[in-house]
This record gives sequence, C-alpha cells and structure tokens, in this order.
Amino acid sequence: MKISARNVLKGKVIKVEKGSVNSEVVLELPGGVQVVSIITNNSVDSLGLEEGKQAFAVIKASNVMIAIE
Repeated sequence: MKISARNVLKGKVIKVEKGSVNSEVVLELPGGVQVVSIITNNSVDSLGLEEGKQAFAVIKASNVMIAIE
C-alpha cells in the first residue's frame, strides 16, 4: 500500500457500532490510545471490519487544531 498521507497508525479494531447509514469504528493503537472514526456502513462491510481485526487509521488533514483551557 502506498499513500500520500504521512500519518498511518496501525491498531486493532475494538468496537464497531453500526447506525442506519454510518458506523463508529474504534481502533486501539499500541499503548492503549484509541482513535475513533465515522465511516459508512458500506465501507465497514467492504473492509470486513470487526472486533479484533488489524486495521490502519490513515490521517490526512490540512489543519490540526490544538487548544488549552
């Protein structure tokens, strides 16, 4: 796999919660950090995502915001 995104994080799917159109997918990275993504149900099905499966979070954004209180 070759992609232009520089942030590719390998982890394990720990939760897939399907809605009527989209699914919430929770990926746990090494060290316990979790990344949550909302993707279509069709994408979940075509990727065969289910709990315990290895997957990648591919993050490509033109802006990353950081805030403090």
